[in-house]
Amino acid sequence: MRPEHPPEFPLAVHDLTVAYHRKPVLWDVDLNIPEGSLSGIVGPNGAGKSTLLKACLDLIPTTSGEALIYGKPYPKQRDLIAYVPQRESVDWDFPVTALDVVTMGTYRKLGWFKRISSAQKKRAQEALDQVGIGHLAQRQISHLSGGQQQRVFLARALVQDAQIYFMDEPFAAVDAATEQAIIQLLKDLNAQGKTVLCVHHDLATVSRYFDHLVLLNMRVVASGPTSETFTRENLQKTYGGKLNLLEDVAQVLKNIGRS
Repeated sequence: MRPEHPPEFPLAVHDLTVAYHRKPVLWDVDLNIPEGSLSGIVGPNGAGKSTLLKACLDLIPTTSGEALIYGKPYPKQRDLIAYVPQRESVDWDFPVTALDVVTMGTYRKLGWFKRISSAQKKRAQEALDQVGIGHLAQRQISHLSGGQQQRVFLARALVQDAQIYFMDEPFAAVDAATEQAIIQLLKDLNAQGKTVLCVHHDLATVSRYFDHLVLLNMRVVASGPTSETFTRENLQKTYGGKLNLLEDVAQVLKNIGRS
């Protein structure tokens, strides 16, 4: 274990490089995510934010480097992690109910060939209740709205009772009520000492939602407490000229001051 990445970190990434068709998407990424943090990953489109999550979870091959979960590779620590993928990456036409999807979150600890118990179904129902859609437990997932589908996957993550939650743009294309429900859930997890790592795109809410921030554009531009990292200078380095094109840039700059 490298001294700059001690094992108490839920996630430690060292010199991680990912390339598609020999073209680098992430380059020498180096960062530590503190335990019990609400951490956001922010950067422009194509910056490699989702790629970083997938690489840490062994969902895609890496060119070099490593990502360690509490000092060990992901395969040895998979039971500590829950993952909420982008909603667009899921086949929502698959003929299962909301309760079925959430119950699948218990399979890893139960084992694929053991019978689902009434206790596990009850836990899945409670998770749906917790995210505010318990009344939709028997609804086919294809008949749910986008916000409801996102809540189903959050409930699925909850039943895994993980220590670290990887979330890929959970706030994307959801209604205001769902967004508030999600952030309250993240804060509840944080209050329990859980670590949350979340790909995020709305700069206007960064300072309210996250206490730790990673600014990424193929490389890590800055990483640390949001109060220190979320600055005009760092945003300019991350987004370049694109920063001036963002609709919420005025609000962002107001939030972080005019220094």
